[in-house]
Amino acid sequence: MEPVQLLDRLLDFSMPHLVAVPILVPLLTAALMLLLGENRRRAKSALSVVSGLVGLLAALALLRWVNAPDTGDGPGSIGVYLPGNWRAPFGIVLVADRLSTMMVALTGVVAFAASIYSTSRWDRAGVHFHPLLQLQLMGLNGAFLTGDLFNLFVFFEVMLAASYGLLLHGSGRLRVQAGLHYIAINLAASSLFLIGAALLYGVTGTLNMADLSVRIAELAPADRGLVHAAAAILATAFFAKAGAWPLNFWLVPAYSAAVSPVGAVFALLTKLGIYTLLRLWTLLFAPDAGASAAFGQSALIAIGLATLFAGAMGIVGTQRLSNLAGFSVLVSAGTLLAAIGLGEPAVWAGALYYLLSSTLAVSAFFLLIDMIERWRNAGMSVAPHEAAGNAPFLAEDLRVLDDVNLDDEAQALYGRAIPAGVAFLGLSFIACTLLLAGLPPFSGFVGKFAMLSGAFVTSGTSTPAWIFLALLIASGFLALIALSRTGIRHFWTQPHPTMPALPALEVLPVAGLLAACVALTVWAGPVMRHALITAEGLRTPTAYRGAVFNAQQVPNPVAPKKATAP
Repeated sequence: MEPVQLLDRLLDFSMPHLVAVPILVPLLTAALMLLLGENRRRAKSALSVVSGLVGLLAALALLRWVNAPDTGDGPGSIGVYLPGNWRAPFGIVLVADRLSTMMVALTGVVAFAASIYSTSRWDRAGVHFHPLLQLQLMGLNGAFLTGDLFNLFVFFEVMLAASYGLLLHGSGRLRVQAGLHYIAINLAASSLFLIGAALLYGVTGTLNMADLSVRIAELAPADRGLVHAAAAILATAFFAKAGAWPLNFWLVPAYSAAVSPVGAVFALLTKLGIYTLLRLWTLLFAPDAGASAAFGQSALIAIGLATLFAGAMGIVGTQRLSNLAGFSVLVSAGTLLAAIGLGEPAVWAGALYYLLSSTLAVSAFFLLIDMIERWRNAGMSVAPHEAAGNAPFLAEDLRVLDDVNLDDEAQALYGRAIPAGVAFLGLSFIACTLLLAGLPPFSGFVGKFAMLSGAFVTSGTSTPAWIFLALLIASGFLALIALSRTGIRHFWTQPHPTMPALPALEVLPVAGLLAACVALTVWAGPVMRHALITAEGLRTPTAYRGAVFNAQQVPNPVAPKKATAP
């Protein structure tokens, strides 16, 4: 038997229990870390990295299983796990399809890189960093895999509770101030989540996502307005979590205040909001949902375009590196929301590809910013001149300094060899610029081109498609201006008295995330095929419903009969 066939046999044998592994591994790891205590930080760091690797391998195994050739009862099916051994819709279900496993795999890549990076220095800036990180991963993976709306709320709260502690990690007035805003907006969004879920349950009598998609199509006309109101309330909560305008005032200050590995993981939080909107909208308001089909589509497009415009204006109007990363998150969120609202599988496929690329690029950018700021500020991780809003290459009266191209001995800097550390930072910054601006030849351009191609092939010359095209090109151009300006300011306009000291634990995660973006470009064909099949499944969720309703309970063990006396 060939190794690939053996692997598929092992994956088939481990299903459906493998679906629960991305949730159980971080949960058990966090519990073990709390037992170790704070005096065993090296052991906790090593345990965090090992747990991240195990979770990543489990996610990749699930991704391979759902993409393997479908034989009817093995790989290629949708994996459904019944934790309480109750059939849907009465029990909680975990569902591993192409969309959820892709998101879990993306979470595993980013979390593994962030956990390695944090072991260099940031995990020692406060207490319980690694347990909080593991609990956040548990919440993220659970939210991606759950098939029940109330269970989604539970995993959301687990993730948010951990994120509160992670945002405050490292202390400081700036983090406390941003943390208060972050907590307030998320508590409000969670309240809306509960209200919307309660309304849905009151009308339909279920919170199972697959069952909801069936019952909404059968609603009486008198109840349809309540369901639409509940969906609007739920959408408001998810828009706040996704960073959609005008509910995104908290995002840039919070993400900028967080320490770099936390900021890299936080790039996943907005994608969770977008994932939830995509999942629920395509299930509850599918084409076969009767009068509710495509409910709220125009609102999705409008909010997405407004978010894209706000992010583009913000990215060109800021000079802080960390703010650039935060506004880049808003640009990607607006792009994805508008693409979802266009309602075409071809556009969704490009959007899913772009989601992977933008998340990896922004996560790498957050980690890279920390290294650049520490180098430019003699070991400090916050740039004093940027906090004050002053450009480092200008005098107090905003005149350009005359000696910016001279070193301490008044010798010209041109023509000198570039040290390896500076070269790594500069090349990585250029790569992030190309990815975030969506320029060729990297994956950001491929994703944007795929979205635009799908929009104009399927939607023709519709007004939303043209506005989307204009904003997508304009946002990329403005991002290029802002990032190029920042690169010139940090690498060209001021002499550097010291060379950057780059530990391998910091270089490898950044290089790995950028290499993943390169891999997306090289293997764009297979990834895009996966995205297109995923989008087609979202458009017609019949297979999702069938997999959930047909999941079989495990039979109870039969007690052996007692031998009777002769």
